Amino acid sequence: MINQTEDLAMEQCIKHCLDCHHICLETAMHHCLQTGGRHTEPVHFRLMLNCAEMCQTSANFMLSSSDLHHLTCGVCAEICSRCADSCAEIGEMDACVQACRTCAESCRRMSTLNAISTAVM
Repeated sequence: MINQTEDLAMEQCIKHCLDCHHICLETAMHHCLQTGGRHTEPVHFRLMLNCAEMCQTSANFMLSSSDLHHLTCGVCAEICSRCADSCAEIGEMDACVQACRTCAESCRRMSTLNAISTAVM
């Protein structure tokens, strides 16, 4: 039962990570650069790029069946949460906020599922 649950959660998490990567990178490179101002402040802009990169890395770890994916997922969840908060505070980036929150939740679930399956074994 846990393996089937883990497999489904991983498939969903990979999709959420890839979606978040795409939306964060596209929003940063198009919307933020065109809008300027607070959208391109270094802390915010760097966070968006870090979020996109970490989402892609987490997806790659899961796709390669790395036994360390729970670690990348944990970090990804934290970065996505921070990115969502930053985008929400600045505004005009609802799709990015939603993608980041969805990915953060999914990555937290993956990280937790791994801890549960390790404890069961």
